[in-house]
Amino acid sequence: MGAGVIKGGGNGGRRGRRRRRPAAMSEINVTPFVDVMLVLLIIFMVAAPLLTVGVPVELPRTAATALPTEQEEPLAITLTADGVLTIQTTEVSETELIPRLRAIAAERADDKVYLRADGAIPYERVVQIMGALNAGGFRNIGLVTDTGGPSFDGRDG
Repeated sequence: MGAGVIKGGGNGGRRGRRRRRPAAMSEINVTPFVDVMLVLLIIFMVAAPLLTVGVPVELPRTAATALPTEQEEPLAITLTADGVLTIQTTEVSETELIPRLRAIAAERADDKVYLRADGAIPYERVVQIMGALNAGGFRNIGLVTDTGGPSFDGRDG
C-alpha cells in the first residue's frame, strides 16, 4: 500500500501562490515638471518686455550703465516731445504735479524717481521738471536714457 502524494489539479504546483505585481516606482518623474517650467520661462521671457511703462518717448542715448534694481516699483515721470507730462501712465497738468508728487512721496518708502524726457525737449524744461520733483519730495532723481550713445573716449558706440 503505498501512499502517494497527489499534486494539485494541473496548475503546475502553483496552488496557493499568487502572481507578484511589480513593485511601485519610488522615483519621481521630473520630465513633465521640467517641461512645464520651460514653457513658463518662455512665457515670462516674452511677457516681461511688455510690462514696462507704456508712454512712448524717444530717449537720448548715453554711455552710462544701468542702475541697480530696487524692491519697490520705481516711480516714473515722463515728459513727451509734445510737452505732455505723465506720472507712470496717468497724464497730469503742471499745476497738479507738485501736490500729486507730495501725496505719492508720503506713501512711498523710497524717494527715488525716474525722469524720462524725450531727447527733443529743451534742457531748461527738463531742469524745471527736476525742480518740481525736488519740491514734491523726491531728492533721488534718475534720468532714464537709452544705451549706445557717444562715450567721449574716441570710440562712438
